[in-house]
Amino acid sequence: MSTYTQILYQIVFSTKYRDKTLRESDRERLFHFIGGILVNKNCHLYRIGGVEDHIHIVTHLHPAIALSNLVKDIKLGTCDFIKSNHILPDFSGWQEGYGAFTYDVSAKDNLIAYVKNQKEHHSKLSYREEYIQLLEEHDVEFEEKYLF
Repeated sequence: MSTYTQILYQIVFSTKYRDKTLRESDRERLFHFIGGILVNKNCHLYRIGGVEDHIHIVTHLHPAIALSNLVKDIKLGTCDFIKSNHILPDFSGWQEGYGAFTYDVSAKDNLIAYVKNQKEHHSKLSYREEYIQLLEEHDVEFEEKYLF
């Protein structure tokens, strides 16, 4: 018997201290590298987006991949990539932890559009406001004092 899953994830994490170090000129290169990590893990990438202080990844995980291990591999891999390729000179690392939210497959197109339009979206809403909104929309209990 084979394993079948249909779990659509939005993974969100920020730069360390929410520093605005992901400059636009290097983000596409960073996103492409993250896409390669996902492909190597047999995950299906739908979209990566973000702004200066955080990123969103929309993906379907391969059943043999644990979410926490994938995020760890992305963070470690991108830190090495950034350092060895001398991009994002002010980048000092990623935040501890991450947010991961699941969606019904029927929400996929709207989710992809949302992540694609991060620049426009964040002209009206800060990362802090967006992250709290995501937590609340997904009924995730949290203590705000531990978020930032």
